[in-house]
Amino acid sequence: MQIIVTGILLGGTYALIALGLTLQYGVARIMNLANGETFVAACFIAFWLFTAMQINPLVGLLVIAPAAFAINWAIYSILLKPLVDRAKNRGMLEVDSILATFGLLFLLQGLMLLAFGGSYFSYTFLAERFMILGNPFGLNRVVAFGAAVVIAVGLYLFLYRTRHGTAVRAVAVDPNSARLVAIDVAKTAAFAFALGGALTACGGALLSTFYTFNASMGVVFTMKALIIVIMGGVGDIRGAVLAALILGVTETAVASLIDPGLTIAATYALFIIVLLFRPQGMFGRQTS
Repeated sequence: MQIIVTGILLGGTYALIALGLTLQYGVARIMNLANGETFVAACFIAFWLFTAMQINPLVGLLVIAPAAFAINWAIYSILLKPLVDRAKNRGMLEVDSILATFGLLFLLQGLMLLAFGGSYFSYTFLAERFMILGNPFGLNRVVAFGAAVVIAVGLYLFLYRTRHGTAVRAVAVDPNSARLVAIDVAKTAAFAFALGGALTACGGALLSTFYTFNASMGVVFTMKALIIVIMGGVGDIRGAVLAALILGVTETAVASLIDPGLTIAATYALFIIVLLFRPQGMFGRQTS
């Protein structure tokens, strides 16, 4: 039970980075390989706000999320929109965006290494015991999970209870048909990409409250997000959340029962199993 609860608490923060990539890839059609760098950058900003200015990381989200939204909107408008305009089909756009964001990955990683070096960072926030079902857990993990749940529920309500959210889902399903009902596809795609970056940054800020990180870890989180998105089904919010929880429990179980060094191997093993037996995702349907 302790392993399951710990895995769920970890999976809650994984869900935010996966939801971010789901929006960027499922709506804007951009496979953002620099997504993990946004995640790590948010860790550093939360660390700096807390240690230098004594700003609670949860309050820091009010700064980190809007900043990430604006930066990702600028990245889309300056770097990626020209690729979208010139792409003749979705396949060409995916290849071009992968190459562009692959370069962006190294640029952002290099800037963080220049600013912070290669050392590992962490800080003490709510490092207290919190009892769940008779077992002790870190209060910082519980609070981070609770904040992630609130953000995920807010995203769900936005997507399924507002007109703008309906437009985002329409573009994800069929951009050409969305144009027929007067939806500004270009603006909606830019908004989805920026919102995805903001969600990813929120995940990074929350994870930093109980996780040790450094400037080179972005690639790991990008791969985890990609694995979660494919496991859950591209563009499927429910699948992304469930897959993130499964991944969190799997990593925790392997680290606790076998060897912490095998968590990445277990992650990829789970990924391969899904590709072999459920390539359309847990809630997806096979195409005819």
